[in-house]
Amino acid sequence: MLEVLNSGLFWVIAAGVILTYAIEAMLIPRPSLRRPLRSWLLHAGVWLFLVAALYTLTGRPVFSALNVLALWLLIVLVSNAKYHSLREPFVCADFEYFSDAIRYPRLYLPFFGIGKAIALTLAFMTYLACGLYFEPATAHAIPLGMMLLMGATGLLALGSWKPLRPTFDAHEDLSRWGLAASLWTYFLSARRKVNIDELNSPFAAHTNDCSEQLPDVLPDLISVQSESFFDVRRLWPGIRQQVLTHYDHLCSEAQVHGRLQVAAWGANTVRTEFAFLTGIAGDKLGVHRFNPYRHLARQGLPSIAAHMKSKGYRTVCIHPYSGSFYGRNRVLPMLGFDVFIDIRSFNDSQKSGPFIGDLSVGEKIIELLTDNARHQPLYIHAVTMENHGPLHLEQVPDDQWPVWFDRPALDGLRDLAAYVRHLSNADQMLGQLRKQLLATSTPAGLCFFGDHVPILPEVYIALGEPNGDTDYFIWSNTARTSCLPTPMAVEQLASHFVDQFK
Repeated sequence: MLEVLNSGLFWVIAAGVILTYAIEAMLIPRPSLRRPLRSWLLHAGVWLFLVAALYTLTGRPVFSALNVLALWLLIVLVSNAKYHSLREPFVCADFEYFSDAIRYPRLYLPFFGIGKAIALTLAFMTYLACGLYFEPATAHAIPLGMMLLMGATGLLALGSWKPLRPTFDAHEDLSRWGLAASLWTYFLSARRKVNIDELNSPFAAHTNDCSEQLPDVLPDLISVQSESFFDVRRLWPGIRQQVLTHYDHLCSEAQVHGRLQVAAWGANTVRTEFAFLTGIAGDKLGVHRFNPYRHLARQGLPSIAAHMKSKGYRTVCIHPYSGSFYGRNRVLPMLGFDVFIDIRSFNDSQKSGPFIGDLSVGEKIIELLTDNARHQPLYIHAVTMENHGPLHLEQVPDDQWPVWFDRPALDGLRDLAAYVRHLSNADQMLGQLRKQLLATSTPAGLCFFGDHVPILPEVYIALGEPNGDTDYFIWSNTARTSCLPTPMAVEQLASHFVDQFK
């Protein structure tokens, strides 16, 4: 301990941990200072472990502490940006998105602020060069660092001795425990084994049930998870009704349609995607609700795809983006898909804006349905990409405004034009699919739904936020009906879809 005091490392660590509390006070929501002792121990343990690990490598105490403080500040800034856009603070699963932000910068950096990201990167690089150049390495860094690592491990062990009980409401847990303790608790929770039988997927009991009476002709079934789709006309009456002409027509003929309670707000498509495919509600997933594809789905779970496969279907998923995004190329086979069609099956000429257009996805679905060589009924699940944000990067000429709106724009509605333009393409895709399915003699069903509402912060300031519900319908080419809107939770939708075509 005397060596730690003489090295100046003790004072650096003490000052640094105080600064972490000052930085944490910038969080939205701001954590309470009235928190359990275990939270304070975990906070100190995380701080000490990170500083000690870097000090062991570099031998520079001030450099090490400032690096960890920079990381702490970055997490706080990212958390606040996320909360502003998605109404959810930073959680442990979000660390994966740091690497995704480098691989897919358009999907992330604009929400954080491109200028802010560049400024922080340049400042950090300058700091690294100065820190390594001007601060000399201290003697005996490795033994001192190892001693501190042992102390940090002890603090973490004490803080975890009687584990905190998370609600997995990220807002509540952060407010009660602070940043470090909530991240640590979620990290440990993610590594506990999940009993799959307790998740109660509606497909668990039926996938291997051979006693079910099948129809003589199995219908082709198509589900389309539409990026950021919801009936935006209820947000502002200035949007022309004709924007969703085909959608309205299909709803008028649908077996069931209405509002859909989804598992995400503004982003995190895989939460809704997982809930639809498996029929498992987010409140049963514990910490895995934040990204069920990261660990849980890779174990293999009952799903609509596995269920249809057991009935003799060929199961295909289409997503016109990188197959490695969210690890879909590894997850989807585990969920029962025979084939995964990703961005490699499309080309730049098929883009509508920065991403592959919905009409091209519709053409790919039709191509599969009309393949004369196929000998199995098809279950196709398509996850569209066209209407993915950030929408504020897209420009819509003023002379196009009257195409989608019947009154002048209010302040703050500029991004709405880009959204509605893409929404009209989703509607055209629906018309395309309806026409094809009506022209075939094979019975077919179409399930269409939105994964979450879009991120349109300026629009919501002007018009008010939607509650987060999207919209859905289930339609058949053999039994067109008229029904009243029926609200439904997304985890109920796939089993309801399958039941309509027994």
